[in-house]
Amino acid sequence: MKLIRFIFALGLTLTFFFYLNFKQGKVPPLGSFLSPFTGFWQNGETEGLSIPASLEAGQLSNPVTIKFDDAYIPHIFAQNDYDVYFAQGYVTAFHRLWQMEFQVLAAAGRTAEIVGKSQLKFDRIQRRKGLAYGAKRSLEAAQKDPEIMNMIQGYTDGINYLIDELDYADYPIEYKLLDYAPESWTNLKVMLLLKNMADMLSRGENDLENTNALQVFGLEGFNKLFPESYVDIDPVIPKGTDWGFDSAPIEQPQVTFPQVFTSETIDKPDPRNGSNNFVVSAERTANGKVLLANEPDLSLNLPSIWYVVQLNAPGINTMGASLPGAPNVIIGFNDSIAWGLTNAKRDVVDWYNINFRNNKREEYQYDDKWLKTEKVVERFEVRESEDFYDTIVYTHYGPLTYDRNFLGDSNKVNLAMKWTAHEGSRELKTLYRVNRAKNYDEFLDAFKYYTGPPQNFAFASAHGDIALTIQGKFPKKWQGQGKFLLDGRDSRQEWSSIIPYEHNATVKNPERGFVSSANQHPVDSTYPYYAYDYNYEFYRNRRINDRLKLLNRVTVKDMIRLQNDNYNYRASESLPLMLDYLDTTNMTSEKDKIYHLLKQWDYFAEPEWIAPTVYQVWWDVLYELIWDEFDSQELKLSKPHVFNTIHIMTNDSSSKFFDIQATPTKETLDELVNISFVSAMETLQKWKDENESEYAWYLYKNTRVKHLLGLEPFSFDQVKIGGYNNIVNAASGRHGPSWRMVVELDVEGPKAWGIYPGSQSGNPGNPTYGHMIEGWATKNYVPLLFLNSPSEESERVIYSQTLQSEN
Repeated sequence: MKLIRFIFALGLTLTFFFYLNFKQGKVPPLGSFLSPFTGFWQNGETEGLSIPASLEAGQLSNPVTIKFDDAYIPHIFAQNDYDVYFAQGYVTAFHRLWQMEFQVLAAAGRTAEIVGKSQLKFDRIQRRKGLAYGAKRSLEAAQKDPEIMNMIQGYTDGINYLIDELDYADYPIEYKLLDYAPESWTNLKVMLLLKNMADMLSRGENDLENTNALQVFGLEGFNKLFPESYVDIDPVIPKGTDWGFDSAPIEQPQVTFPQVFTSETIDKPDPRNGSNNFVVSAERTANGKVLLANEPDLSLNLPSIWYVVQLNAPGINTMGASLPGAPNVIIGFNDSIAWGLTNAKRDVVDWYNINFRNNKREEYQYDDKWLKTEKVVERFEVRESEDFYDTIVYTHYGPLTYDRNFLGDSNKVNLAMKWTAHEGSRELKTLYRVNRAKNYDEFLDAFKYYTGPPQNFAFASAHGDIALTIQGKFPKKWQGQGKFLLDGRDSRQEWSSIIPYEHNATVKNPERGFVSSANQHPVDSTYPYYAYDYNYEFYRNRRINDRLKLLNRVTVKDMIRLQNDNYNYRASESLPLMLDYLDTTNMTSEKDKIYHLLKQWDYFAEPEWIAPTVYQVWWDVLYELIWDEFDSQELKLSKPHVFNTIHIMTNDSSSKFFDIQATPTKETLDELVNISFVSAMETLQKWKDENESEYAWYLYKNTRVKHLLGLEPFSFDQVKIGGYNNIVNAASGRHGPSWRMVVELDVEGPKAWGIYPGSQSGNPGNPTYGHMIEGWATKNYVPLLFLNSPSEESERVIYSQTLQSEN
């Protein structure tokens, strides 16, 4: 025990010195922080689970039993909806309270209250994106539905039950380090958490960068650099699918786009935010049972994005990954079905140039009318500084994100953001029903309430059905609408209507015996509606489908192997071309050795191999040389996709883009390949000298699971795992599989396995903190214990807690 406390104290001492540098302001009151009775010492735990065996909660109608298994997963048994969600809120907050609140404060644009002035720009962006605006509208929509409000209120009350019992000694360590206290939870915070996920998953777009690129390169050049599609795509919904409906195409009006250009844009979500899911029919599996696998690829954070839970009450017996801060299971299974999500690549954000009547900004032009604006003065509390005020102007499109007060180039740029996440959404109603669905029809019917974020929902049932449906609230658009900045004066450039949810692309029980998605094109050209996104995946989807086409008598182990597949499809299509152009006549022995290493490489990015490192460094240098034209532009631009880069290298080797702008000579592709190879070898030698180590792939890419505050003692680095982005095992530096799940369904009950890079506990002082990271890296999944009643016995149950009602 003394050793554990010493190690923990040492870690916190290191953290404290880091914190002094991180916070750059007032340190926490040292008396309280260092007190052995109330300070950071109290966050050191000697057991994985320290929780009272029985508590009394007056809000409950009946007693609730919570059983914890050996993976510290809670299994909640209640007798009504309110009680089961009360217990979910309580137990999630017990393990993750600081994470829940900090994420919500970030969504609301309130981090400057905690950290200080350095966060003010971030907070202003958050509010100007309209996350709180959308959350308030979603709460208003929920308040019209008693069933959903009962669920939200139960969850909120459970969190506050825990908060009300805390004193300073009980606070998670992050509160003590940053010297603040938890607030009461509210129903609005649930909605903010969901909008935060929508921000992460659906706000990606390139409209302003595309507008700039169109100006720089012209229409022909733009279409060559940023094509919408290719002849041989492998879409989410298989080619040849019968849509089962007809829809007249939307006629493209003769419009002109605003000639307004931007030199700076707000940060975008990580373009690697994606996922894989796939389902194999009973006819294709070894034991005749349907198999479903899911893996959402997101930032690798501690505390972890997900929290695993089982919810059991009348009408529900569901288990899987939940989001700390929101009720329900997001990705999971019940005794009849399983489902998994990947990000659907659909454009649901558009920008409109606003023309005000005058500098008062009280009216803006819309066709031949002048519409009224709404102005909201936002107050920002800033720690150890004066409050800051920002006036945000709202139009019927949405908030002005760019204007004279923020990134608007004085008065030249006034851009309003239209985003489906601003609307009053009812995704909690969808999740509530999906958690309880018993078959495909009930599952699909749940999506009539769903707005977003757009997702590819994979489905499997114990009775043998498999399906994949692309769900979200998708605007009907004419060809090209939303690729560029739109004119807010012209009603023809506004969304005309929404695609009926019955027309959302879906496939059920396809002949090939499997469904899959990995963030690629959603549909082929036969789909009646225009579908566009700026950033499709082209590699993971093909690798998954190639393997599933070849595999027969599929097993759970096959599904796990495929989730962890390290084959670099991108390298297989680019490296042979690069090697062909490489001049080997005068190579040094060291470079010749590297050349032959790459020639012999089988394209698997295994953790300890050298070849994946060499390829990636070489490719990165080559890519930057090819697109050096983009670096000299004053306007904000995005560079072409790697897939299109390789497409141009393969099909247009004389392209003008292979010329290096900074030299007087005109370079060719073969020269760029050779120049980049030499530069890559220098980069690798420098890394080797600085690190005194061979550049094994896992060491060089350094997959790391970081604490949300960036605190090194609370983080894990150099995780020994292969893969990379564009690989099925998408573990890159700070991004990768955030939850892996495989479910086997049968009428006798489900079996499931899961793992994620973290732990149920968010406390760095808990001995289980981050304990699943090794299993995550080594394909050692946790069998998920699925209980049917509180009285069911299992040797894996290590602790039971009862929340007593006063009745």
